[in-house]
This record gives sequence, structure tokens and C-alpha cells, in this order.
Amino acid sequence: MNISDIADDYLIDRKEGMKKLTAGFLNEVMQLEAENQIQARPYERTGKRRAHRNGTRSRKLKTIYGEIELDKPQIREFPFKTAVFERFSRVEDSLRVAVAESYFEGVSTRKVEKVFSKFGLKNISASEVSRIAKKLDKLVKDFLNRPIEGSIPYIFVDASYFKVRTDGRYVNKALLVVVAIHDDGYREILSATVDDSEDESCWENCFESLKARGLKGVKLVISDAHKGIQAAVQKSFLGASWQMCNVHFMRAVLKNIPKKEKKEVAYMLKDAIEDEFKMQELAVILDDKGFKKSADTIDSFRFDLWNYKSFPRSHWKRIRTTNVLERINKELKRRSRVAGAYSNDQSLLRVAVCIMMDINEDWITGKRYLSLEE
Repeated sequence: MNISDIADDYLIDRKEGMKKLTAGFLNEVMQLEAENQIQARPYERTGKRRAHRNGTRSRKLKTIYGEIELDKPQIREFPFKTAVFERFSRVEDSLRVAVAESYFEGVSTRKVEKVFSKFGLKNISASEVSRIAKKLDKLVKDFLNRPIEGSIPYIFVDASYFKVRTDGRYVNKALLVVVAIHDDGYREILSATVDDSEDESCWENCFESLKARGLKGVKLVISDAHKGIQAAVQKSFLGASWQMCNVHFMRAVLKNIPKKEKKEVAYMLKDAIEDEFKMQELAVILDDKGFKKSADTIDSFRFDLWNYKSFPRSHWKRIRTTNVLERINKELKRRSRVAGAYSNDQSLLRVAVCIMMDINEDWITGKRYLSLEE
């Protein structure tokens, strides 16, 4: 893969450049997989070798940049196994189905028709879409119903909103997401639920479902200031504490500060976020300046800003905010710009969970998110 040539192609034709970059990268991934399975590099003489290469076979893969052609390695002694086509196409398939469902239901706009063509869906039938959807729905169901094992001291919860077609009109629906950190320091995405809102009953149902799957040992729940979350945490996790995300807290305080004062107040807020006494002093200062709403915000959360300090110091940076959810939210929003609005709840859930499955695989096989040192 020559990066310079790909860069030249990208400057001339962005789509073609991305196709070549994607193809080159995935070919490299498969070559590495082949080396690991054979236990030897090409032409390498070693006693560890388990098998021999047998050339490559051309294999096509549809991506958001168009169809690409890959060189799938062949192994003489046993079948070559690769995660490329299973994992990479899982999200792609979910997006293709989401776009196709909208198209077939007659709600396509010019934008959807353009994406429909971009995905190479012109020749796809409704029955093919249904077949792919059923296959993905089984993966989604298995992921969302899998048992939860081990003790989980920390969970992070959040909701994002997406447009979903309901009874012939488009409404905003909430995607409730729960992420855990196990007592061994590894992250895991526990659940995703599509609901009409994120009120107390919705979150309570979500938490009870997690407990039925085996969730236990929760000591700290981290989220934004949504009252429905706070109320549901109190009912579902007796003995656990709720932690107000420090980033969301700072945004809430600054929201009601005039633009010309924001920079100065932000500096004082950043200094006070580490010290409870300084934060109370800041509340008085803001009240004296006439910024009563911001002062009231500080007073409202004064008992929930520093709960993270009851846990090991090495965990503090990770459990004081909901930053662990940022990658998920960013990827969901990015992919949803392609799909646009969703034709139904299941279409949204299908895309969201396929994205989460990929992220989750990276997390549980990657590095620890939390240090185990006290």
C-alpha cells in the first residue's frame, strides 16, 4: 500500500482515495491474520510454522465508499479465518438495511435516494433486506440478552436522541446506553434501549433488566443531571452513590453566565472543581454578581460532585465524568448522518448495537481502562 499514491488519489477523487485506503488497510489486516494462523511470515523458515500459503482469492466488500475488492489469503492445510468480512460488514449491513427500509417504505428523500445509490443498493430486493435484517437482529438480540458476569462497581449511563418514524410521522426517540467498568478494570457496553423518553420509569426498567441479567456490585453511577436517572438510581441501586459528571456540571454552571464573564468564571470553576470549600465560595461570588441560576446550580449538586473521591485515587480521573461514552456517542452520530432518520425502533437499535458490538470487542480485548493500584 503506497500512501503517497493514495494521497494523490484522495486529492483528485476523495471517494476513490478512501476506497483504496480502506482496501489497502483491510488487506494488511488479513495478511497479519494469516501470519498469526500460519505462525510464520511469507517464505520464513521456522519450526513453529503450522501451514503454508496458497495464494489469494478476490473477495468483494461493500462499504460506505462503494464496493472494494480485497485479496483474501488462502491456506493450504486449513481454511483461513478472518474478522474483516464478519466484523467490518456488520455495521455496513445494518446501515444498508436502515437506508433500504426507508426507501422501500416510500419515505425516501433525494438525500436517501443518493445514499441508496451510494451503498450499491439499486439491485437489492425487499426479500434480501429482510434476510440481512433477520441475521443482524439475531446478533443484536444475543448481545442485549447475554449474561452479565462478575462484580461491576461503576456504571455510566447516557441517552442520545434520534429521529424515528412512528405512526407516519418522525419523532425524537431516546437511545439509552449503559457502560460498565468491571472490578478487573475492563470496560464493557452492557445495554442499549430505544424508548420514548428518558424519564424515571424508562431508566428504572432498563436497570431492572440489567439486574435480571446478573448486574451486581454497583457502587457508583455516573451520568448527567437528568432527574429521571437520579430517581431511578435511588430506587434500583440501594447503597450506591450517584456521581454528577463534572464536565456536564461545568457546562450547566456556565450556561447562565453572560458571554463577557464566561472566561473568568470558567477559570474559577476549573480551580474550584477540585475543592468543595472553594466551590461554595464560588457560589457566593456568583450570587453576589447576580448570577443566581449558576449559583443555584452549584448548590443543587454540592452533594454529588465528589462522590468519586470515596474510591481509589487512581480511578478518579476516569469515574468523575462520562467521557467513557464519548466514542460511542460520536460514532452513533457520525453513522446516523449517513442513515438519516430511521424507519422504526428496530432499525435504530440494529445500527446502534452493531456499532457498539465493534467498540465492545475492542474494549474487552484491549488494555484495562482502570488501574488496579490503590
